[in-house]
Amino acid sequence: MKKMIALIGACVLTISSFADPTTKVLKAFKETFSAAQNVKWQEFEDYYSVSFTHAGTLSRVSYDKEGNIIGSTRYYEPSMLPLNILVKLRKENPNRELFGVTEITVGEEMVYFVKMFDKKHWFTLKVDAEGNSQLYEKYKKA
Repeated sequence: MKKMIALIGACVLTISSFADPTTKVLKAFKETFSAAQNVKWQEFEDYYSVSFTHAGTLSRVSYDKEGNIIGSTRYYEPSMLPLNILVKLRKENPNRELFGVTEITVGEEMVYFVKMFDKKHWFTLKVDAEGNSQLYEKYKKA
């Protein structure tokens, strides 16, 4: 019985420490996102991923084991896009309503996936940092 309790205790300690980020990663996260809420960590072989809400924006950030950001994803309203991109999208798509944005950053490269719709279709445009866009997806409304 004592061996069983010890084994269960060891398993609980192993599982609870599995998703805990290293001190370097945790320090880097807290320095950048001190007001983060609903923080949830995941550990992978070569990196940590943390999802959270910061300033009302749902975000996911990936860190290498040394605490360096290697990528991020944020989900937000189109009104939060850089102004030059927002104006360009509205001008190029006057009959479509903007719906939501997924911003993905890997290294120095950032891309926006902008959801929009009209009376008959849903669209996703892939937009680069300069505002150049291309159709990424198109679906007929049910």
